[in-house]
Amino acid sequence: MKTPCKSTEILFYGTRWCGDCRRTRAFLDRHGIAYRWIDIDQDPEAAAHVERLNRGFRSVPTLIWPDGSMLVEPSNAQLAAKLGLEET
Repeated sequence: MKTPCKSTEILFYGTRWCGDCRRTRAFLDRHGIAYRWIDIDQDPEAAAHVERLNRGFRSVPTLIWPDGSMLVEPSNAQLAAKLGLEET
């Protein structure tokens, strides 16, 4: 499993088939926000970690920020607010 590191990188737990994951990735990419993609379908330890974080659910996207805070299934408005950006 990929573990959190002390960096400015967002840990992005998701799956390739998830529409919300695709939307969130597009939002971050459009704004040039660095993140580390972790596909929980390909990494069983990461999947277990997401389940622990989300009380037994494989909720994606789950984003862990460098400050330790977490957003689960965020809207673009929530992402923009967290990043201090105009919503797009």
